[in-house]
Amino acid sequence: MKIGTADICDEHGDLAQVAEPVFLSFGGLSHCRGRIATIRIDEDNSDLIASLNEPGQGRFLAVDAGGAYCAVVGERLARLAHQNGWAGLVINGYVRDISEISAMPVGIWALGPCPRRGTKKARGLRDVELEFAGVRFVPGHFLYADEDGVVVTARPVDAVNEQPPQS
Repeated sequence: MKIGTADICDEHGDLAQVAEPVFLSFGGLSHCRGRIATIRIDEDNSDLIASLNEPGQGRFLAVDAGGAYCAVVGERLARLAHQNGWAGLVINGYVRDISEISAMPVGIWALGPCPRRGTKKARGLRDVELEFAGVRFVPGHFLYADEDGVVVTARPVDAVNEQPPQS
């Protein structure tokens, strides 16, 4: 049984941080979860590419691009995330190649689309605490995302109200 973000808020509201409703879903998965990894970038997605080249192991990458109006993820990085086992990405920034990434089996939540790519400016910071959309993203905590929103918890939550099958 899938656990939804609404279920988490209902049953574990004291544990849940709920992101402000600023993210749109762009990836091919509309429901996913994973342990959080983080990166802060400034339009330059070189370190984001390096992160996505590593085994994701079902993790969820929180990316703070500072809301800069350029795409930091497109078709190539969405494919890389899927191929390397990342559950998804939540991006305080923008994406492009929307029709292509919507077919990729990876969850991608971002502020919106933008056809312009980023510039090569500066190195990113990995595995740091981030704060955006009213939520603290801490490496090792857990992120849940679906059609209802994005929720972060310090520890994993199991399926709530799970009922045994009827015989």
